[in-house]
Order: sequence, then C-alpha cells, then structure tokens
Amino acid sequence: MAMIALNIMSIAYISKVQRVDEIVKSPDFQPEKIALLETIAANLPGMIFQILQRQDGSVFIPYISSGCEYLYELKPEAVQADFQVLYKLIHPQDIKAFTESITVCSTTLKPWHWEGRIITPSGKLKWIQGTSQPERQETGDFLWNGLVMDITDRKQAEEKLQESEARYKAILDAIPDLMFRISRDAEYLDLKSEGANLTLSREEIVGKRVQELLPSDVAAISLEAIAKTLDSGTLQTCEYQLATPLGVRDYEARLVVSGEDEVLAIVRDITERKQAEVSLQNLAQKFAKAFSCSPDSITISTLQEGRFIEVNDSFVELSGYERDEAIGKTSFELNLWVDDRDRLNLLYELQSTGVVRNLEFEFRQKSGKIITTLLSAEIIDLDNIPSILAVHHDITERKQVEAQFRLSAQRDRLLAETLVRIRSSLNLEEILQTTVTEVRQFLQADRVFIGLNNAKLGVRTLAESVDPQYPSVLGWSTNDEAYLQELRNLLKDNLVRVVEDITQIAVSPKVKAHYQKFQTKASLAVPLMLGNELFGALIANQCSGSRHWQPIEVDLLQQMSEQVAIAIQQSQIYQKLAELNTNLEQQVEERTAQLQQKMQEFEKLDRIKDVVLHTVAHDLRTSVMGNLMVLKNLLNQGVGRGEAGEQGSRGEELITNTQFTMPHAQSPIPVSRSIIERMIQGNDRQLAMINSLLEINSCEQQGIEIKHEPVQLSTVLGGTVTHLEQMLTQNQATLKNLVPADLPLVMADGTLLQKVLVTLITHSLQNNPPGLNFILSASIEGGMIRTQIQDDGVVMSKLECDRLFDLHVRDPQDCCSTSIGLKMYLCRKVIKAHGGKIGVISNRKRGLTFWFTLPLFTSSATNRP
Repeated sequence: MAMIALNIMSIAYISKVQRVDEIVKSPDFQPEKIALLETIAANLPGMIFQILQRQDGSVFIPYISSGCEYLYELKPEAVQADFQVLYKLIHPQDIKAFTESITVCSTTLKPWHWEGRIITPSGKLKWIQGTSQPERQETGDFLWNGLVMDITDRKQAEEKLQESEARYKAILDAIPDLMFRISRDAEYLDLKSEGANLTLSREEIVGKRVQELLPSDVAAISLEAIAKTLDSGTLQTCEYQLATPLGVRDYEARLVVSGEDEVLAIVRDITERKQAEVSLQNLAQKFAKAFSCSPDSITISTLQEGRFIEVNDSFVELSGYERDEAIGKTSFELNLWVDDRDRLNLLYELQSTGVVRNLEFEFRQKSGKIITTLLSAEIIDLDNIPSILAVHHDITERKQVEAQFRLSAQRDRLLAETLVRIRSSLNLEEILQTTVTEVRQFLQADRVFIGLNNAKLGVRTLAESVDPQYPSVLGWSTNDEAYLQELRNLLKDNLVRVVEDITQIAVSPKVKAHYQKFQTKASLAVPLMLGNELFGALIANQCSGSRHWQPIEVDLLQQMSEQVAIAIQQSQIYQKLAELNTNLEQQVEERTAQLQQKMQEFEKLDRIKDVVLHTVAHDLRTSVMGNLMVLKNLLNQGVGRGEAGEQGSRGEELITNTQFTMPHAQSPIPVSRSIIERMIQGNDRQLAMINSLLEINSCEQQGIEIKHEPVQLSTVLGGTVTHLEQMLTQNQATLKNLVPADLPLVMADGTLLQKVLVTLITHSLQNNPPGLNFILSASIEGGMIRTQIQDDGVVMSKLECDRLFDLHVRDPQDCCSTSIGLKMYLCRKVIKAHGGKIGVISNRKRGLTFWFTLPLFTSSATNRP
C-alpha cells in the first residue's frame, strides 16, 4: 500500500513538472506567462528563471521567481545581480557534468536538462533538476526560459530503495543453501537455488508435493517437521540422506514459519561435516593409545564447540563419566565447568598464544563434587580441524591441605590477638563481644554466643554475634532449675559437645523447643571453667542446616574458651581492685574537701590583703600628697624671699624665715633648699609608685578600660614626642622620628599609647647618663603595625630583657626600680589589651630596642566593645 501511494504522489508531481516544462519550452514564452507559471508552481519546491545571454558574452537576468529563496537560500535580487553565485553552490563532483550540459545545449540548441547536487549557504545538501529551452533572438542573443526543481526527497527515496534491494540481494546471494517455500499440505510454492547443487529445474519443483519428489522415508520426516513448525511456531531441524549423482549425501533442513500455513525450509549439504566428524574420531583413536596410560586426565576436543573427540581412562576416573558418555558431548552438556566464563578465558588464552600452562580451574564431577585441577592445553590440528589437547592435574587434596594451613594460621592469629586483647584491656564486655564476632567470622557460622551460669541469676547471654536473618539469643535467660541442670549435664566432665544434626539426638522437650525457637540445626559448645566451677559456655550454632564440625574448629573453640575464662578471672580481680580503689577515692575526696576548705581560707586572706593594700595605699597616697603640697609651698616661699635678698650671699641658701612650729620649740629651724628638693623628689617617687600600685590593683580586679577608636599612629607618636621635649632637654637627649605619615589606621586608645611611649623612654633616660639618642620608627608586618624605640645607651642581659615587663621584686638598692618596674608591667597589660605584643631587645654593640605591635583597623573592629 505504501508503494502504491508513493507511485500516485510521483505521478502527480511529474505531471506538474511536465506542465511547467511545456510552458517553458513554448517558443512564445514571454514575461506575461510568468503569472501562470508561478500559479502552477506555487506548490512545487522550485524556481522559474529567464536568462538573456548576449553576443558579447554578457548575461542579463530579466526574471527570477521567489522560489529562489527556498531553493538556494538566496534573494532573487542577489542572483540577478550576480548569476555566478548559483554556480558556486554546485557540488564539486557535479560541476563537470553541469558545465558539459550547458555547452551541449548552447551548441545544439536542444532543450537543457540536468540533475545534480548543490550545497546551500547553511550547509544543506540538495538534489535539484533543471530544465530550459534556449531561443535565439533576432538580435542574435540567446534567451533561456527554465525551471529548477528540488528533487531531494525523490533522490533519497531512490537511494534507500536501491540500497535495500542491493542489501537483500547480497544476503540471498551469499547464502549457498537451498531455500523452499512449502505449504502445510507439502506443496513447493517457490525456491531459491542459486549457488546450490540442484539436479531438478525450478519448473520441475514448483507446484509439486514433497511426496512426489522425495523418497518415502525422507518425505515422512519432512511432513512431520512441517507440521511441528506450523503448530509450535518454533524452529525445527531435521537431518536425512539422499542418493544423488554424486553419491549418498547428508542434508540438514531448518524450518521456520514464513506465512499463514506456510514454512521456509533452508536445506544445507552437511556431507563434508559428517565425514570430518568420522575422520576426527578415527584419527583421535590413534592418539588415544598414546595417552591412555597417563595418570593425568587427557582429553581431545574441538576448539569451536568443545565437543569431546577422545578421553583417557584417567578422565573417566576423575570426572565420573564413562567414555561413551563423554565422547560426542561438549563440556557444557556434561556441566563440567563450575564457572562457564572459565572456558571463554581458556579460549582467549589459546587463541592469543596457542598454548596455556598450569591454569587453575574448578570442575564439577558427575556426582556434583567440585574438584580443582591445573589445566595445560594447546591447539593441535586434526585433519585440518583445530582441536584442543588438554591435560588436567588434580590438585584438590593439595588445595585442601593449603586451606587447612590457612585455617591453622588464622586460628593462631585469632588466639594471639585475643590473648593480647585480654592482657591489654580490662573491659570484659568489649573482650567478649570481639571474641564472638571474630570466632563467627572464622567458623563462618550463623551464630556464636557466650552464656553465663550464675547461681543467683540463672542462665543469661553475655555476648552474641548472629546473622541478621536468624533470631538473636542476646538477652535470653531462664531460672528453671530443672532446665538449668539439664544444660549443665550436657557439658558435664568439661567435655566438648559436638552436634552435627539436631534432629539426630535425643533431648528433652524444653531443649528441643529452645532449638526450634532459635532455628538451631547444628551446635558446637565448649564449657567455660573457673577452676572446677562451670561458669558458662562458648557456643556456635548453624541455623541454615546440618554441619560437619572440623577438628580444627573444635580445637579453636576449646582454646578460645580458656582465653575467655582468663578474661573473666581478670575481670573479677579488677572488680575487687575497683572496690579497693573506691575506698581510696573516698579518702582522697575527704582530703580534697579539706584542701578546698584551706583554699577558701587562703582566698579569704587574699581578699583581706587586697583590702589592706588598697586602704594602705590610699592612706599613704593622701599622706604623701600632703607632704608634697607643704614642701612645694615652702620651696616656693623660700625662692621668693631669696630673690628679694639676692644682694646678700651666694651658694647654698638657707630658708631662715620658714618655721616649723614644734610643741616645745621656741625658734624656727632653718632647712636647706636641696634638702627640700630631695624630699619633694622622694615624695614624687612614692606618689608615682603608689599610683602604679593602685592602677595595678584596679587592673587585676576590673581589667584595663580601653576606648577603642581608629587613630593615626603617626599623629599619636608625634604628640608624644612633643610632650617629651622638656624631659629630653633636661636629660640632653635627642629623638629622631622616622615614623611614616601614611601608615594605616589602628584601633587603639591614644591616651594609653602615649603613657606606654613615655614609660619606655623614661626607663631609658633613668637608666643611662645624659646625652642619650633615640630613634623612633614603625612598619607593617603581617597585618600588624610594629613600633620600635631604639637608644644607644647601656645593654641588658637576656634574663633582664625577658623579665623587664614582669611583676616581681627588684633590686632594693635601685631607688627607681620599683616605680618604673610597675609602670613597665602596666605597659605590657595595656598592649595585650589592645591585642598586640611588647618586648625589648638588647643590641649587640650598644643600647636597647623597645618594640610593640598593634592590629590594623578593620571594619569589623569597630564593633569591638
């Protein structure tokens, strides 16, 4: 039906094209006919054109229809401007044919007709068909009136049809077999006999029945095969022999359903294959004598199918199959391969190298037992048929011995690890749980658990490892004394209890119900003895079925039970030790309580000390400040009067008009000016020390109060230098400020920073003679600003440098040490409160370098309290 529809569409398409072609070829084709042509070609994928070729070779295009844009993806105006753009789109392989067609048409003035391919600007490949009728004009020019159509769909359909026909023809031609279409009533409907030896012609076969052409026995076989094929709808195969002019030939027929009550029979001549099989058997018999006495299994089989041609007696003994059971069968038919992929691997190795040596494979005997062999094989040629000569060496016993060695090694490792675990751990629960887990892994059992026998608690499970598909006995317990006594009797005399099949032993209904509840099919149990007392049992269960417990498995459980008993004894000793420790801990707690009481008393004394320090410091501060006020007032009064009587004497002035009113004194006491000044200096130092003590006490109790704000470090340092000018002048010291003005901002308290700088410089001034030189510098290091104050004074030892900022008792001979030491301690507290560090470095040649760091200002730092 599809072909009929396609033909109808093609006829309609061709009729339209022919009508347009007739108009184009008409000698009176003029522009007024264009409207008629476009109306006809409106539904056709094509283009109408009119080209005028002048005698001088120039080309003029009077008209190009709108179909140009669909066909060539070009505007008509672009083609009229340059007709060569169409020539550039022609497929390179079709340009020659196009040029020749134009030349022939121009020379003979016959109608132009050309089919070819173009490649559009977007990259599409199209088939086009062009027709035109050239006309010579009175002026000698040529006028080409024509039509170009898109025939891509038609060409593609033709190509697919040609490819399909060629493919099916090639397939049929490549099949050398006879093919017959046969009806249910055995009539030959059609045949294909090319390439086959057929003595009858097609006319002699088609229309005849099978019974008429074949012998009765062969016809009966064919009729039965036809009926089975049509009834079952499946492939049927049959073999038979026919007498031919070439002698008796063997044939194989394969029948499949090809239609309603119709089969397709493919008949192949298999005479050569049959003869080859007989030849192989005869040839293999010669080899059989050579390897019949070998102690190893030797087989000869075809490479392609693995069909046995010959086997020796050792193969019969090894596999369990008799010789006549194996010969003619494949290894797959005998189910010899445990893993079918092993034969594929063997074939791959043989085809790659031609020989294999001592590859280990598992095979299945006739009884179903699995054996392991070392297979050596190579490809041999038997009467031009590739075959495999294979030798199997049975290593099953060796593998079993190796497995026993591995089990022994695993058992020894497990015992050693358990012993180490018991000696290194006091956690009995952890030891028991790990033991049952590893024992179950070693035995590959379904359940392993440890049961406790306690006179007060009865029987209960301490630890268990079980396959998730079986019920757990963990938490199971009983106080039934009769039941408990029966369980004890099962392990009497410290014997191992081995049960390979629960159904084969006699037990009480209670024990039997217990086995059924927990799906126990086989059991292995060993007692846990503490001296002569039965403490419990280490038990392994098989729930999936009966099991033969190997001697090495029984030995493992016996030795593990001894180690578990040691662990239990060790745990009991540990419990006693824990009781002793408990008493000791009570004593320690009592002593600890006494110590805590003493600590509370010491804390109370420390608070009293703080109160006394604070009170005494305040009182001393008040007294010292009063002394200072009096002394400074006396000094000021003495200076004034001394200036009034300056015409008198020079040198040391006596303040004779300053009187101290004493209770029993009647005359004033004269005091030297230098004495008053030294008294003032002493009181100043005492006041500074007292202020430092109060500040330290406040700092320790409440912390340092810092007002964080972004400040310019160069501005703070500059203001400090100005503040120190008088002190530097008095000490004949100089200070060089090398701090850059463009340093980033820091989050700091400017007032406290100035105090730190003044304290550091004052320390150098007080500990050096006049004439000291300072260098002040700053730099950025790792997100911090590092400030340095370097002097050329005396050096200090490393111990002094390390302890300079600590709060400790200093040399009492140094009258300034205590006051300045307290201030240095406060400097460290201030810098640490800013998030920085402070220190001092003793220079190699001369002087000290004080340094401290401050964090740079960030937006997040503004939220800091």
